[in-house]
Amino acid sequence: MQIRKAVFPAAGLGTRFLPATKAQPKEMLALVDKPLIQYVVEEAVQSGIRNITIITGRGKNAIEDHFDVSYELEQVLEKRGKTQLLEEMRTISNMVGVTYVRQKEALGLGHAVLASRECVGDEPFAVMLGDDIIDSEVPLLKQMIDLFEKLQSSIIATCQVPMSEISSYGVIRGTPVPGFNGRVYRIHDVVEKPPKEEAPSNMAIIGRYILTPQIFSLLENTRSGSGGEIQLTDAIRLLLEQQPVYAYMLEGTRHDAGDKLGFLKATVEFALKRKDLGTDFRNYLKTLQL
Repeated sequence: MQIRKAVFPAAGLGTRFLPATKAQPKEMLALVDKPLIQYVVEEAVQSGIRNITIITGRGKNAIEDHFDVSYELEQVLEKRGKTQLLEEMRTISNMVGVTYVRQKEALGLGHAVLASRECVGDEPFAVMLGDDIIDSEVPLLKQMIDLFEKLQSSIIATCQVPMSEISSYGVIRGTPVPGFNGRVYRIHDVVEKPPKEEAPSNMAIIGRYILTPQIFSLLENTRSGSGGEIQLTDAIRLLLEQQPVYAYMLEGTRHDAGDKLGFLKATVEFALKRKDLGTDFRNYLKTLQL
């Protein structure tokens, strides 16, 4: 089995970034000069994905416009001789084939994944969340796809977080798999946002998954929890009863861009890495009286 498709849930309301997200999608907030969702789509493309499904909702038209062709803009750039910008805009619209599925109600991550069923079909697929921006030499999804080729089972990306923050995450209980330098675990259970006293580990689930198609029938029969939401974690717990599921400890740096402080940290880190901005920005930061 090969991973050819990826699903991007993007129908959430983005309440943590109000009022900025009142009239624009959270996924379109700019990290330096690119929207958040573009970083994740680029990670998918660099990992060999060529077919993605974006789950959208009301007020998300800007996402579709961003990955579409903008003839008027391209004509203006061409007339003004801005060839580099023109190529960048064409790259965005040509980088990947996109299908959009409308989620009429934001009923949880599990519900969003279930909405992609007809597009994904009967094959394993990736799920990528735009809140998690990963800075790594090898794209995180590529790391996971390489592992999937060996294990042929569902894989969940994880990272270690302080126990003081663990109650904000889904958490795994697992045992290391020999031969992977402590980076791969066989999962025995997943717990959604446990109190730190009850957390089975400090290994938090982050926004990258590779799932086998059996997850769809399980999501279909998963009971909704608080707020009427269908949790992907609950379906994964059921999947554990049918087949092995593994956790993969990411190699790289994860930025939680769904949190205001995390978004600011990511902006600083990515700006400092830019050849055109890094030196001047670093010099500016040194002038601040902190």
